[in-house]
Amino acid sequence: MLHAEGLKPWRYEYWIFPRDLQFAEKAAVVLDLYASVWEGQLLSPRDHILSADEKTSLQARLRCHPSLGPAPGRHRRVEFEYDRGGALQYLAAWDVGRGYVRGRCEPSTGIEPFGRLVTQVMEQEPYRSAERVVWVVDNGSSHRGQAAVQRLLQAYPHAIVVHTPIHASWLNQVEIYLSLVQRKVLPPNDFASLTEVEQRLRLYEELCNQRLRPFQWNFTREKLIQFLDRLEARQIAQCQALTAPEKSRQVA
Repeated sequence: MLHAEGLKPWRYEYWIFPRDLQFAEKAAVVLDLYASVWEGQLLSPRDHILSADEKTSLQARLRCHPSLGPAPGRHRRVEFEYDRGGALQYLAAWDVGRGYVRGRCEPSTGIEPFGRLVTQVMEQEPYRSAERVVWVVDNGSSHRGQAAVQRLLQAYPHAIVVHTPIHASWLNQVEIYLSLVQRKVLPPNDFASLTEVEQRLRLYEELCNQRLRPFQWNFTREKLIQFLDRLEARQIAQCQALTAPEKSRQVA
């Protein structure tokens, strides 16, 4: 019966309902930037958009017995039990237009570690001599609110901070890069030390930067409007479905 109806109830995906009261306005700014538009004007070649965030608690798992490499007809074998070798935090800035990434590892996250990432990026070309550098970030404590805007502006007058809506990190392109790190770099988490974890992250950065590939971002401002219209229509339909039984009882 399930097969006939095309239903797979054992499968699911997470969903988070837009909670930011200014979701549409904030999201539209980010999507315009991805289309090379800022405040209604096309960005110039001397403008750059950076998408930045942190990936926290990257562990070094020291396996209790050595792993066995792959062989013909046999997968690589990794010991299930491990000792914890500590954890580090990975901070990354993704250049939306160039497909270039620059990251760093820190023992913890916070305002100062994020500030070191900003300095690392802004002190190199083409960002040092750019006309404007827009940093797209979420609302994490390392770069939250107007205080983060002022800190970056004070350090670099040509830098602009743009926040994604609350609970909308999926609008931040660096999350795509970090998801690639999670799938391609970290598994099966068989590291001898945190130094080895950092080396692997650095190597992947270098490989990505050898052949620059910007992400093909297809979710535009127009698609955002369509999405919000569908969401509103669904809410109205749900409200009507909930109130229909009550009206029927009143008529009876």
